[in-house]
Amino acid sequence: MIKFVLLVLFLVGVYWVIPFILTAGAGIGVLKRKATSDKIAFTFDDGPNPVYTPQLLDLLKKHNIKATFFVVGSKAEKYPELIARMHAEGHLIGIHNYVHKSNWVMAPWTTLRHLNKTASIIERITGERPIYYRPPWGLLTLLDFLLLKQYQIIHWSVMAEDWRSRGGSEKVEKRLLQTIKNGDVVLLHDCGETAGADVDAPKNTIHALINVFKELSNQSLACVRLDEL
Repeated sequence: MIKFVLLVLFLVGVYWVIPFILTAGAGIGVLKRKATSDKIAFTFDDGPNPVYTPQLLDLLKKHNIKATFFVVGSKAEKYPELIARMHAEGHLIGIHNYVHKSNWVMAPWTTLRHLNKTASIIERITGERPIYYRPPWGLLTLLDFLLLKQYQIIHWSVMAEDWRSRGGSEKVEKRLLQTIKNGDVVLLHDCGETAGADVDAPKNTIHALINVFKELSNQSLACVRLDEL
């Protein structure tokens, strides 16, 4: 019995824990930040959302900033006009699974099928097939590295825990301005409808970015798409 338990723990470690240590910890096999770059990449997960995504796009347009959106396929399917607007305004669109479900609880071939389905949805709307992929919560399995080779996997180097409303926009603004540096990939959210998030949290994110964008402009720090980082 003890040998069986040890075997199970070993297999869990190989399949789930080791990939997490390699990616989230060491940044192996994923892009976390571009140390040689003098630019910053803002990325937004979990959308599109019919309330907050248009507000965010308005703000980005006002400051002439291009960002990257990792969209949920089922939401892209529901709000194609928002995907079309992202593309038309020059933003990069990546994949965040077809539904916001962790790769740890899906079979790897299911994950691949969901990615390809989402890529096809985005391609039908924009005419371009996405190649950038951020797994929900950044979690990958060992087989993901073997099956998802056509996608470039993206993590992040800065996050502001903006999925929670607690602390308001002040918390988000403070964390961003205290931590952002050249080459960073910044993780934020334009939708609060996923498990563990607060529905109104993106309101704080957008409000915080008003001051953050102004401060970064004063510091002459350019904000670009991931593929321009």
